[in-house]
Amino acid sequence: MASETVLVIEDEMDIQELMRFNLERDGYKVVTASSVEAAEKILEKQLPALVLLDLMLPGENGFTYCRKLRAAARTALLPVIMVTARDEDADIVAGLEVGADDYITKPFSPRVLLARVRAVLRRRATEPEDSADKLVRGPIELDRTHHVVRLDGQPVIMTLSEFRILDLLLRRPGVVFSRYQIVDAVHGADYAVTDRSVDVQIVGLRRKMGPHGGLIETVRGVGYRLRLEAI
Repeated sequence: MASETVLVIEDEMDIQELMRFNLERDGYKVVTASSVEAAEKILEKQLPALVLLDLMLPGENGFTYCRKLRAAARTALLPVIMVTARDEDADIVAGLEVGADDYITKPFSPRVLLARVRAVLRRRATEPEDSADKLVRGPIELDRTHHVVRLDGQPVIMTLSEFRILDLLLRRPGVVFSRYQIVDAVHGADYAVTDRSVDVQIVGLRRKMGPHGGLIETVRGVGYRLRLEAI
């Protein structure tokens, strides 16, 4: 069951409520904003797993805001689905070119909305979003080429699964990954691993990280994330 947080930025209250109702019924946690200004205040406090962004908003429009999200390091990889009544090919292409992951036109079927949300979240969790050879987040350095992790400059031996889990969390600090997303990213879709197995791997990973193990945060009932303090 889904449990990620979705930020809905929509100024038409009936549509906002429709999206909230269907997302919550599917297990998502939903926060809402009716303008870019309100959305900015929410994002200052928390990063959701995905943003549903209306195109025609009061003040700043969705195109401009999506471009800003992609330009900021903290939100550059935040999944964004544009939701709008404008269904011309040029508008759809423009939305994708400024960085939207998908585009849904109004009126929409709730089933289509949920399917698109699931697809984008699944794709973002498993794709290699950062192709750099090295990832550095605070005291953590992960070297993909040599398969080495260093903490405060000192190498730490990890299993392949532990390395891949850490790689996933480092790519998108602050974003919560469910256990199913972690399994998909580490082992591939449809791999038979229990929730308990993921928890055991996280415990082992934290132990090897020593005093920095607390940077991997448990989000109760949801999954795990790398705390933003690691950036």
